[in-house]
Amino acid sequence: MKIRIANGRVVDPANGLDDTRDMYLADGKIVAHGRAPDGFAAERTIDATGLVVAPGLIDLAARLREPGFEYRATLESEMDAAMAGGVTSLAIPPDTDPVLDEPGLVEMLCYRAKKLNRAHVYPVGALTVGLNGERLSEMAELVEAGCVAFGQANVPVIDSAVLLRAMQYAATFGFRVWLQPLAPFLSRGFAHDGEVATRLGLPGIPTAAETIALYTHIQLARATGARLHVTRLSSAEGLALIRQARADGLDVTCDVSINHLHLSDMDIGYFNSNCHLVPPLRSQRDRDALRQGLADGSIDALCSDHTPVDDDGKLTPFSESEPGATGLELLLPLTLKWAEEAGLPLIHALARVTSDAARIVGITKAGHLSPGARADLCLFDPAAHTTVRRDTLHSQGKNTPFLGLELPGRVHYTLVEGQVMHELSLS
Repeated sequence: MKIRIANGRVVDPANGLDDTRDMYLADGKIVAHGRAPDGFAAERTIDATGLVVAPGLIDLAARLREPGFEYRATLESEMDAAMAGGVTSLAIPPDTDPVLDEPGLVEMLCYRAKKLNRAHVYPVGALTVGLNGERLSEMAELVEAGCVAFGQANVPVIDSAVLLRAMQYAATFGFRVWLQPLAPFLSRGFAHDGEVATRLGLPGIPTAAETIALYTHIQLARATGARLHVTRLSSAEGLALIRQARADGLDVTCDVSINHLHLSDMDIGYFNSNCHLVPPLRSQRDRDALRQGLADGSIDALCSDHTPVDDDGKLTPFSESEPGATGLELLLPLTLKWAEEAGLPLIHALARVTSDAARIVGITKAGHLSPGARADLCLFDPAAHTTVRRDTLHSQGKNTPFLGLELPGRVHYTLVEGQVMHELSLS
């Protein structure tokens, strides 16, 4: 279908564009801005007056819960959530059941996602077989099956010699390694090791659980030349290590979740299990440092860390509850909220969930609005505010610390390869 998007505010961080103009789509691609190509006859015109036309969002951490955890969520429900949130590309962690350590499993996931014809899926393959930290996975075969990187999700590799071999292998073939810094024996608690954990009687997880593991990852990247992406940074001290590694010339990128950008351990209150996360919410000082790091570019991208959990998994004592929070539909509103509070231009904030995220995944056809790019678009009203409610979330997981909050930004249209996959009903 040939589509004209009229009178929208086109914001394209990759090209430094923030201007009101028309956009023309054909054959699943962006064909022109401003002036229609010769002979272009629109089959549909979308009036984007008052709306921002941005690249579709790219989420670096979205658990769709298939295969293995369909009782928590399904591909269908989470793809609906992605479309409602304007998210058109998803990086999928390998901690499914079974783990994404076999080419057939990766191919099946990609096939199922493609058949749904919604968001694009980019699997992160398991670095070790079964995520058990003992035997390296067949990385080359997994790349052929569709994996874009390799990681361990929330499961640390205990044996540093195994991790060294894995990073040597990845460096040889140019594969990026995505690692979450968790020192296994220090990460057995349930909340940040601070006053809140002490008051509530919860076993604490010290900041050293992140920095010790992160230091090891950085040193192994230095020794092997591996391309390291650090997932879900949570502390000011961890951010300082990232800055130093970059100053030393290492190829290291990192991201932070929407939860750690806006919340601290104080939000646990009286055992709010929706705030049981991995890594744990840390101090307000850590949160403020992460916000500044994302603003100045020390942190490359913002992700939802979408982890839908069924109600039974959260209606238990805090220490027995399942960690995680739903986030696909909140990625855009919480990005806008951060930008508003930090006084940042919209184009700067959107870069963290579009072009910068695309660079980390290695996507070249999306994350920008250049003519010839894939027509993955998010059209939203930045001035509209919506209250987060269980009955309005499309995700099967209703677990989020932001329930009841009014957040900016409402997605009106989501387009994937030039097809309107979500359209807001204003009735």
